[in-house]
Amino acid sequence: MKFLSVRDLRGKSAQVWKDLPNEREMIITSNGRPIAILAAISESNFEESLKAFRQARAVEAVASLQRRSVDQGTDKITMEEIGAEIKMARSKLDRMR
Repeated sequence: MKFLSVRDLRGKSAQVWKDLPNEREMIITSNGRPIAILAAISESNFEESLKAFRQARAVEAVASLQRRSVDQGTDKITMEEIGAEIKMARSKLDRMR
């Protein structure tokens, strides 16, 4: 996998587009930190690629929520406690309307 700085992407964009089909994906960095993935796709696999990308983002979002829940200790909340929180939040919303 090739790493490419934002500066290189700007300055060598023609070469990047030429190399991308063979590389398949490149990681774009800013100040040495990864910020984006540039991936080769085609008309024939566009929908599948987009679906896979969105699914990967959703999986990461759920994993992040689970990690945060464990860190905060909220992973041990019971369904009854969750129901009570929802009921209280809905009650507050109803009073605001």
